[in-house]
Amino acid sequence: MQPENVWLTNQPDAPNNPRLPVRLYRAVVPPGEPAAAEALFARNGWPPAWRDGIFPYVHFHTTAHEALAIVRGRVTVRLGGEAGQDFTLEAGDVAMLPAGTGHQRLEASEDLLVVGAYPIGQKPDQQRAMVGQAAELRARIARLPDPPGCPVTGEAVPRRP
Repeated sequence: MQPENVWLTNQPDAPNNPRLPVRLYRAVVPPGEPAAAEALFARNGWPPAWRDGIFPYVHFHTTAHEALAIVRGRVTVRLGGEAGQDFTLEAGDVAMLPAGTGHQRLEASEDLLVVGAYPIGQKPDQQRAMVGQAAELRARIARLPDPPGCPVTGEAVPRRP
């Protein structure tokens, strides 16, 4: 269960996270079983918060890290903002997005179902642009504690040295 760590850089439309990577896990939750994804997240200190899809526009959170489990269907997401990288996620995959990570749905199957979760005590805001407030948004991300552990393994999340 080795994750893919994706290190993103600051972009004009998304601050991304200067100290934590996006983590992509493949085939770690049973497809079609949202309760299994929710139980995994809860065991690792990330209470499940919602079941839905992924917004089709670039957005990011400055007050919470986010875990996404694809429990049904398939989705192509862009991570990092408009100039980011595209990834295809399938049922069973999990993405951990550190605060600041720009993300958006590019295309998805009609049956897409995602379970979302945040670390205990964190509540997400939703930011769609940094115009005129980049310094404050980056400061908010810098003040946010690292997640207590990975939403999939519970282990410490690697940090940029």
